[in-house]
Amino acid sequence: MKKILFTLLLLAGALAASAQSKIVTDSIQSKLLGCEQKYNVYLPNGYKATESYPVIYLLHGLYGDYTNWAGTGRMKDVADELIASGELVPTVIIMPNAGDNDVHNYQNGYFNVENWPYEDFFFQEFLPAAEKKYNCGGSKGQRAIMGLSMGGGGTIVYAQRHPDLFSSAYGMSAWLDNKMREVRGSSKPGSKLTITDKSVREHSALDFMDKADEATIAKLKTVEWFLDCGDDDFLLQLSVDLHFKMKKAGLHNQLRVRDGGHTWEYWHTALRTSLPFASRNFSK
Repeated sequence: MKKILFTLLLLAGALAASAQSKIVTDSIQSKLLGCEQKYNVYLPNGYKATESYPVIYLLHGLYGDYTNWAGTGRMKDVADELIASGELVPTVIIMPNAGDNDVHNYQNGYFNVENWPYEDFFFQEFLPAAEKKYNCGGSKGQRAIMGLSMGGGGTIVYAQRHPDLFSSAYGMSAWLDNKMREVRGSSKPGSKLTITDKSVREHSALDFMDKADEATIAKLKTVEWFLDCGDDDFLLQLSVDLHFKMKKAGLHNQLRVRDGGHTWEYWHTALRTSLPFASRNFSK
């Protein structure tokens, strides 16, 4: 009898452990990039591969990679708490890789550049493969995007260029343009950072709004927008400028300026606003 009870306790413990939320590291072999790309995936408590889930794409910044949000950003703790409180529906959160801290020798960024068609990879290879594998997303109403700094800019521009794919976009301390050279130190001969700088300038979220026609504005209105930047952040003016350009175009968007700078402390706390925001805007 004791042996049976012990076995049952072991089974119960195993089932409880398997039901807990977790972050798994996965990879995809990209034909477009010609290499393997790793990524992290947050699977909520009770995740079952047979059930479908909404998805959030959580983008990292310059000098970072796919491990940042799970590590320094401690996103699992926040997501667990928000799901437990009912502020976030059980959601799969995917953290792709678009860089490396060696910004001079490794190509960073979310846009297509010479020999590195990252945006094509993201939408043609990565998004469909990841959503199929983890049974998430699948439609605009079940898909959101958010990110910090370079990833915040990638978030806004991706949603501008692909408004049919995202229900909401949340940019934290977003690097939205590079006219004023917000990123320094890219003058090193042969530096990949020079290419990244140029790609951000060429994919300016501010210029996009200046050039948007009525048909484009109508599509942008199908996305819920949120800009969040600290009052001591060197990128603050970009978020303020974009907010007013969107407002002038008749686009509803939220702007929050909180105490803080371009720091992980700020982005970690931003998750408590951004994750519920995405959840509220998933289709019911």
